[in-house]
Amino acid sequence: MILSSPNASAFQSAICNAAQTRKTSPTNRPRSSSSSLSRLLMAADPELKKETTWDRITGPKLFKTVTNWEGIHSVPLVPLRVLTGLLMIHHGSEGGIGPANFGTPEFQGFIDYIMVPHFGFLPGPLELWAALHDYAEFFGGILFSIGFLTRPAALSLLGTMLSAVYFHLSAVGSQGFPLGHVSSYSYDFEEPLLYSLIFLVFWFNGAGPLSIDSIIYKSIAPDNNNDE
Repeated sequence: MILSSPNASAFQSAICNAAQTRKTSPTNRPRSSSSSLSRLLMAADPELKKETTWDRITGPKLFKTVTNWEGIHSVPLVPLRVLTGLLMIHHGSEGGIGPANFGTPEFQGFIDYIMVPHFGFLPGPLELWAALHDYAEFFGGILFSIGFLTRPAALSLLGTMLSAVYFHLSAVGSQGFPLGHVSSYSYDFEEPLLYSLIFLVFWFNGAGPLSIDSIIYKSIAPDNNNDE
């Protein structure tokens, strides 16, 4: 790029100032230095274009990986958490609105066709285990979606989903995974396995923003908001 004389002088001055700032900065962070340099260069030459969205998806940033899931990077966790929790509420409603609807064909079918042949090794009445399964998904889904006691809720939901993975694998096997062709166009264990991974993420990372957990944490541990 060829600059006119005044612009060339301003350009060289901006480069020198940015370099001096980088040398004298105690933290010497490349990200902040690069940002400062970009602003100085744009001030020196107004014709310099700001990076566009197209530049970001076709340039080097196409390969950039987010390593810190705080701030703006945690925002996608909100719809993922809420929608997953709502779907779990639906899963926990066997035979009616609400969990553990004893006496309904759906609840009894869950016991006869899932619990008896595949979980008969569990101690005690299988009706109790079926009810616990429904309660965990229904109330765990509510807690998970609003972000309250998210880690315990995620752990209980993870347990129900791993049980579902076991059921499907014991009932029909791996169905030729990963290249098998099945009539339903998806492996039976596929959905609960994906749910399990989601709950595992939230067990390790917590609820994320826009959650009751984050509000409580800020009020009881104000000095530890930057902890990992």
